[in-house]
Amino acid sequence: MDSPRYIFVMGGVMSGIGKGTTTASLGKLLQSKGFKVTANKIDPYVNVDAGTMNPIEHGEVFVTKDGAETDQDMGNYERFLEEEPTTDNYITTGRVYKTVINKERNLEYDGKCVEVVPDIPNEAIRRIKKAASKTDADFVLTEVGGTIGEYQNVLFLEAARRMKMENPNLVLFILVSYLPIPETIGEMKTKPTQNAAKKLRSVGIQPDLILGRSKLPLDELRKKKISTFCNVDEEDIISAPDVDSVYKIPVNFAKEELGNKVLDKFDLKPKENHMKKWESLVEVIKKDKPTVSIGMVGKYFKTGDFTLTDSYISVIEAVKHASWAHEKEPSISWLSAEDIKQGSLENLNQYDGIIVPGGFGNRGIEGKIKAIQFCRENNIPWLGLCLGMQLGVVEFARNVCGLKDAHSSEFDKDASHPVIDVMESQEEKLKENRYGGTMRLGAYECKLKEGTVSASAYGERIVKERHRHRYELNNDYRDKLKEEGMKMAGVNPQRNLVEIIELPDHPFFVATQFHPEFKSRPLDPHPLFKKFIEASA
Repeated sequence: MDSPRYIFVMGGVMSGIGKGTTTASLGKLLQSKGFKVTANKIDPYVNVDAGTMNPIEHGEVFVTKDGAETDQDMGNYERFLEEEPTTDNYITTGRVYKTVINKERNLEYDGKCVEVVPDIPNEAIRRIKKAASKTDADFVLTEVGGTIGEYQNVLFLEAARRMKMENPNLVLFILVSYLPIPETIGEMKTKPTQNAAKKLRSVGIQPDLILGRSKLPLDELRKKKISTFCNVDEEDIISAPDVDSVYKIPVNFAKEELGNKVLDKFDLKPKENHMKKWESLVEVIKKDKPTVSIGMVGKYFKTGDFTLTDSYISVIEAVKHASWAHEKEPSISWLSAEDIKQGSLENLNQYDGIIVPGGFGNRGIEGKIKAIQFCRENNIPWLGLCLGMQLGVVEFARNVCGLKDAHSSEFDKDASHPVIDVMESQEEKLKENRYGGTMRLGAYECKLKEGTVSASAYGERIVKERHRHRYELNNDYRDKLKEEGMKMAGVNPQRNLVEIIELPDHPFFVATQFHPEFKSRPLDPHPLFKKFIEASA
């Protein structure tokens, strides 16, 4: 292709309606037709990145291979597209303003007056095009965060409008909008979508396609109404009903001819068509399968009376991928670490496997340690991730090595046995309160020890995995831990940091300092999760 095509995905009525999965699913369809695709996420908040935000409020922080702390939708892009996005695919208001201000300070505007319009939209356009050139993509899909009508994203909508104005044949707009079915009325209502399209037109953008999100499929009457009032052909209104698995969405969109409609808009023809692997995955998801029950011990899923699973979305998806690979149906339960600290541990026996994922802060720590001890002593398969690994070391040091007050210096600065301690490179940053983007982030090498469960799972000696932490296993205690039976199954060869621990005489007791869940994909489950599910099942 002579020039990349740009597709903007925008949302109407409310947040959380599936702009990210729409973007990822459309990308998958275009890939299946032989085109190279990359996907960007625009987040309208002033934070430079997602790293300092509370996961209960904002969801998981997804880490790219080059160390960007991003919105969880970037994980969707990677899982669906099977490509590794980078920091160039992630745009926030904070990043854009920071760049513009730095350029002004460096006299890069040649003394001109720097204004919100056009300089902020122009910087957004520069970043979108940079992602295109870095990946040599045929299609650049950009999800604009937030909802139409909010003032936070209006400058990014202006960037999209300007790109369309400059190259009308290279830019396409998709509106994802919600159609409620109020129980007291019992009828699908189109007025919210009509208002969303009207607000979009008020900033100079006419949607080319509208995806109608609702509990049920759109009928012809609803499509006709939307067409009449939103100035969109009926055939360009796509039904996007709720599904029980996001991985069914590309198949549903294919039935609605979404990929072909997009290509028609750009006057392009499919190069090929290969959705067979994805369709086979959906068939596995659909069919009845034996259940494997997994308990997730964490603290980031309670918000008032609601359970927010987005805090651990990559872990959840990795469990699903691995379970489906073994033709099992995962049943995941949320276990509050604080409740475990107060109550009985016996109910942990009902689970086939237990995961202690990552996290920050002192709340729930002792409950997690109790759960790990119970899994170790009762031969329940256990997988620890990041903080989970660190607490696995603390539990083993206390209860096996006899170091009764062993702890992480993150939670007890005066511990006489800091078996987990701050990394040297992090000490000055913490003293100076430099938190944003300063952790050990991104992909690092891990050398696996022969004869370990991890080496068997990976089938190779050197792997690269992604990190997000400030604390590490204290090497002063490695010999003591090894004497009592803990294996250092994976070590970073450049800095001699322990990356994986294992206990050999256990059905499965493995924990990683890194986050393997970030690299799991539905068509390529992560090997450690596959091994964990195999042991659990």
